[in-house]
Amino acid sequence: MKRKVLRVEKFLLEMERVIPWDALLDVIRPHYKTGVGGRPPHDLTLMLRIHFLQLWHNLSDPAMEEALYDRLSFQQFLGFDSFGGVIPDETAILRFRHILEEHGLSAQILAAVNDHLGERGLILKEGTIMDATLIEAPRSTKNTQHKRDPEMSSTRKNNQYYYGAKGHIGVQANGKPLIHSVSFTTAKDHDKTQMRELLHGDEVAIFGDSAYADQAEKRGSRALGIYYGIADRAARCHPLSSTQKKKNHKHSRIRCKVEHPFRVIKCQWNHTKLRYKGLRKNESLFTSLCALCNLYLCRKQLMAMG
Repeated sequence: MKRKVLRVEKFLLEMERVIPWDALLDVIRPHYKTGVGGRPPHDLTLMLRIHFLQLWHNLSDPAMEEALYDRLSFQQFLGFDSFGGVIPDETAILRFRHILEEHGLSAQILAAVNDHLGERGLILKEGTIMDATLIEAPRSTKNTQHKRDPEMSSTRKNNQYYYGAKGHIGVQANGKPLIHSVSFTTAKDHDKTQMRELLHGDEVAIFGDSAYADQAEKRGSRALGIYYGIADRAARCHPLSSTQKKKNHKHSRIRCKVEHPFRVIKCQWNHTKLRYKGLRKNESLFTSLCALCNLYLCRKQLMAMG
């Protein structure tokens, strides 16, 4: 009987082909302890594959361990020979994630992925589009400390209050909307405070919504010959003119590309709420998702190149 190829199997097969495994393993290997005596550590490649599965399906550590026993598609992606008779438990999965967080390896993984894409001509450092997305944190105080995460904060957007953090990204303006810069802050931090963190320094044009508008930055960019595509912001006493509205509408066609990575991360991979406490852990998760998102958006071109 002919067996149907599931969408998850097709997705995992594509990602397995486009991920630069050797480059990512070289980033992690110096920090992955092989150990002397005691229980031998799990294979590094196996643990990295499990970590990516956990990110793509937004699973907790216990749920990830159970999925390794239950889901055939996961077992095919990992390879039965990789287990060596021992399936990593939730503690091993947790410790591997802590290694990435402790040494800031997610940022290095993003850099390695972008180097891999740059070698294939997919990274174009001409213009940058900046934007931020709110990611909510649990509001409940039903925990051992009986309080919310102290590193998170509240903010208001469209007359609605949110509690959590912000993920800021800088995306290339030409070609695929690939992320080259990432910043992660508490929710109350204004988008404009992270503007410099999202620029790579070789821009000929910058784009963003009205939250990044600043007259001093506008004059400085024009003095350097950089095209200033930040949307104009209206004031109570000074509404936008027809010329400003037309310019904002023109730039919005370019700025909309920055929403594509957020669509993949939040809608397709379902990372709409923060899973961990503290900014550092969630920043590591968000940065790793950005690296995988770049590969996902370029998967067809990468597979065509072989």
